[in-house]
Amino acid sequence: MHRLERYYVPTGSYYVGKSTPLILKASLGTCVGVALFDPKNKIGGLIHLLLDKAPLHVDNQELVKYATTGMPVFFKALLALGASPKHIIAWVAGGALVGPMHKYDLEFDVGGRTTECVVDFLAEQQICIKKSETGGLFTCALNLNMQTWECTIEPIGFENFTPKDHIRISSADEINDSIQKLLPIPQVALKILRLINEDDYDIALLSAEIRQDQVLSARTLKLCNSAFFKKRTKIETMNHALAYLGQKVLVKFIISSALNPFFDQTGMGYSLCKGGLYHHAVGTAIIAEKIAEKTGKTDTSLAYTGGLLHDIGKVVLDQFVQGSLPLFYRQLFEEGQYSPEAEKNILGIDHMDAGSLLAQQWFFPESLKEIIKYHHMPENAVHYKDLVHIIYLADLLMSRFNVGLEFERLNTGMLAQSLDKLELSIKSFQDIVDMIPVKALELSPRMVSMDENL
Repeated sequence: MHRLERYYVPTGSYYVGKSTPLILKASLGTCVGVALFDPKNKIGGLIHLLLDKAPLHVDNQELVKYATTGMPVFFKALLALGASPKHIIAWVAGGALVGPMHKYDLEFDVGGRTTECVVDFLAEQQICIKKSETGGLFTCALNLNMQTWECTIEPIGFENFTPKDHIRISSADEINDSIQKLLPIPQVALKILRLINEDDYDIALLSAEIRQDQVLSARTLKLCNSAFFKKRTKIETMNHALAYLGQKVLVKFIISSALNPFFDQTGMGYSLCKGGLYHHAVGTAIIAEKIAEKTGKTDTSLAYTGGLLHDIGKVVLDQFVQGSLPLFYRQLFEEGQYSPEAEKNILGIDHMDAGSLLAQQWFFPESLKEIIKYHHMPENAVHYKDLVHIIYLADLLMSRFNVGLEFERLNTGMLAQSLDKLELSIKSFQDIVDMIPVKALELSPRMVSMDENL
């Protein structure tokens, strides 16, 4: 028995190395994963691609997002380690439509075009594709064992459930009791949420309040100095953070720090990995902020906050979903129901309604209440339609292009209407996907220790 590390290769990145007790893994939806390895020289790696072709002007840090620029970089890195082209074997996976399928999935064919670019590159290099599982309607994981050089492609989710699995359906009283007992996020964070909605706050005064909450202050400074931010200067005080980061960035970090332990109360109900709900929330927040910046339809801080909180109801329902996972999974992926439908059928309440009850209980501003209640049905929003459409689009992009964090089945039918509402062209969908910042895709958990027989 030996201990193996499992490394999750995020979208828009790659990993190469020599023989080592490590399993590389890419969780794939519409994205495409490529494993290249030379078992003779014991060198290999895995790349996780977002799109097919890079735009004319692209930052060097973004090159690996695209098949046309990422594959040459990846291949060159393998050769630099000593891999021989004549011994390299390729496995290709991903490029799925990720049901439910919409007519625009066929029109855009984002994954299909990325796959074509990969196949063309490998043909030019005369690399043999030993196995390829691309397209389809479901997510999968591409795994490469860097010690045995075994490669596998497997479904993501709960494929091994049987009719004998124990299922526990929770009562409405249990769920309501859980909502009532859930500890709120810190009062200073709630105050910031309300002030962001009004776009009228003095961050200097707020940072003074935050300093009185030593736990939240410490968490915020830790996030400021984390790999997420990747700055050389160490930030040691809240005043330093304000001066160095600026008002809007510091507000984001404070809210993110306040919500992190709140999401940590969840287990493995919705999540496919430890921290899956939180990683999805932060990624959605980053993408929402980017869309708000591009469209100018709403304040970017409000969009970021809405992205963080849109699935807050899942924190409430997580433990109850966990007790009925086999049934929940079958309704989603065998019967084709959307997530809110399956939740209501099994639990009597969906995560939007559960989140709305929580938002009422904590006196959230109306903008956040509408996001939480309508992010799956943005057409029903009343006063903050643009904002809710932004969160819907960000949630959809995150679910399609950064899978493996949580399982959910979204209704894609509102895509065209949301793009139209935000004055984004349906023909430029790939450009919209390209707006996804790499840092939103780097949030997958990096290492998970596990015991495996070698």
